[in-house]
Amino acid sequence: MRRRIAVLMGGISEEREVSLRSGAAVVTALESLGHDVVPIDLTSETIEPVKAAAPEVVFIALHGRFGEDGEVQAMLESAGLPYTGSDPQASRAAMDKMASKCFFITHDVPTPPFRLVTATQSWAAIEAAVAAIGLPVVIKPLRQGSSIGVSIAHTKEDVVRGLSHAFGYGHHALMERYIRGREFTVGIFGDQPLPIIELRPKQPFFNYAAKYQDSATEFIVEPDIPTDLRETLQEISLAAHRALGCRHLSRVDVMLESDGCPYVLEVNTIPGFTDRSLYPRAARAAGLGFPELCERLVEMGLRDAPASTPAEAVGRGAPGA
Repeated sequence: MRRRIAVLMGGISEEREVSLRSGAAVVTALESLGHDVVPIDLTSETIEPVKAAAPEVVFIALHGRFGEDGEVQAMLESAGLPYTGSDPQASRAAMDKMASKCFFITHDVPTPPFRLVTATQSWAAIEAAVAAIGLPVVIKPLRQGSSIGVSIAHTKEDVVRGLSHAFGYGHHALMERYIRGREFTVGIFGDQPLPIIELRPKQPFFNYAAKYQDSATEFIVEPDIPTDLRETLQEISLAAHRALGCRHLSRVDVMLESDGCPYVLEVNTIPGFTDRSLYPRAARAAGLGFPELCERLVEMGLRDAPASTPAEAVGRGAPGA
């Protein structure tokens, strides 16, 4: 069935350029299936251009702030517009690394030891936090994606530099025990895990450059690992997705320590859809081509339209919403 679909891209976060590429790929895929697609580059925190487009459903290809943090989702629900991806509550929980940790712990999802630190804490308190975790530590801004603002601290001097960098994105940061080992990512489609991808960056870790710029980064689809380990990685990834209350899709990042213990790092509720993105690669390995993947996500968005969505909005768009 031909549908009128708005694809949201761009946005106002540090991940704007990646989002534009994701959105363009989604637009091309949906147009190839004959849909009436309206690309919308959001440059401010408003959905007025979306309302004006009067779509039947919205495909969210926004990354970072006002994309993955639940704000645009809440506005779309208020306007009675169905959309792809997680609802506002799950989006907020996944975007906030401290909130995610709390949900993981509550639902017995293994995650690295951590401490929350603030820009106003004394150095003595920060030293105590580092001592509790043990060097090296990974320092992360609380609400950023694509590894923006992330660093690894091997010394106290590194901690000072890392926190200064992370605090440039907000007054809170997460310090997490550095896990030495292999890194994997597991996509979730609907309520099923996709084939596993192993990440082998040439950078010190899988940072922004390794993800989007470094051609030397290796992505091993369905790596040669024991069946029981594959099942374990998929099970804990699905558990993390469910712990946050995610829907439709997510991509879960997992570290496997050298002793064989897996740890969930985070859940991405709107993974990338660029030519280098991992989620579409995993879907292809499961036999799901990119256009079909995008269309099935659109159908999920329509299927799970909020109860408050007017019937006419789902069927014919929502002019004047």
